[in-house]
Amino acid sequence: MFRHLRQDIRSIIERDPAARNAWEVLTCYPGLHAIIAHRLAHWCWTHGLKWPGRFISALARIVTGIEIHPGARIGRRVFIDHGFGVVVGETAEIGDDCTIYQGVTLGGTSLTPGKKRHPTLERGVIVGAGAQVLGGFTVGEYAKVGSNAVLLKPVPPGATAVGNPANIVQKHEQGTRHPAQHLFAAYGVTPNGDDPMSKALHGLINHAAAQERQIERIVALLKESGLQCGDIEAVGKSDPAQLNKLVD
Repeated sequence: MFRHLRQDIRSIIERDPAARNAWEVLTCYPGLHAIIAHRLAHWCWTHGLKWPGRFISALARIVTGIEIHPGARIGRRVFIDHGFGVVVGETAEIGDDCTIYQGVTLGGTSLTPGKKRHPTLERGVIVGAGAQVLGGFTVGEYAKVGSNAVLLKPVPPGATAVGNPANIVQKHEQGTRHPAQHLFAAYGVTPNGDDPMSKALHGLINHAAAQERQIERIVALLKESGLQCGDIEAVGKSDPAQLNKLVD
């Protein structure tokens, strides 16, 4: 138990620049307190002591503001940062080295008891603040779920999902899944991880600007050939740079 605790403290110090030393983490981090309480509650739950497990879970929720069902499975070095309002359901599974921020729900969309109702987070997943991950699917290794996303479908390993409902906007190439090649991204924010709607609008704006230039070139060639183009109504020119700024 103490070996796992040391690993937890060390992983928090590595991922949180505000953590100054192990004593501060041990005494002041509710995410760590919730994990410690969950281990005891989960042991009770898996050894047939259902009520004690639920009671320990309820006490931990009162103290930390983090609700973890004693039936949930949580791996090593999981960091719940800030943590207030985090809810983890009974059949949820959280892999090693995952990071979860405040207001996250790992919830279920089914009312059928005994079935896999809650999500599985594989190793190294980051779930940003306020994200809702709902359903019995899997979020792949080192994937990221952006803040306030509402995720209702599986996420491939190494991908990033944002939006409501969440869409996959970035996927690393195969062969880049080694842990050393995955930089930590706070709140699931990654470079070039734009919203897919924003990308689509940028594409349409740039395509329209290219067509406008082509039409101007065609009209100029027709005039050079002596053809009259006076009946073509003049229209105002758009400003692609300004439109792209509005989309951003």
